[in-house]
Amino acid sequence: MLGVGKINISGIKNLSGFNMSPIVKVDKKGRVVLPKSVREKVKLSKGNYLKVKVEGKRIVMEPLESIADKYFGAFKIARWPEDLDTFMVEVIKRWWSVQDT
Repeated sequence: MLGVGKINISGIKNLSGFNMSPIVKVDKKGRVVLPKSVREKVKLSKGNYLKVKVEGKRIVMEPLESIADKYFGAFKIARWPEDLDTFMVEVIKRWWSVQDT
């Protein structure tokens, strides 16, 4: 809670018509906590990943969309292979053989 004298400013959301962005503090390990309102706005939850990039003096974080969520239900598996490891080795061999041409 931030306070100036006896004035509590923790609940101020709008000052003179301007939206105030949340301010967060970096801890000694370089971590920040994203406010719940920010996480909810971008639908970010525990275990999600963020892409972090630097643009000039700005740090930009973008949520990464789960590939599983993006393509859920897009493919129908008629029959799963009995040995998934062997199947994956064969798939990779075929992919590399196509890359050579």
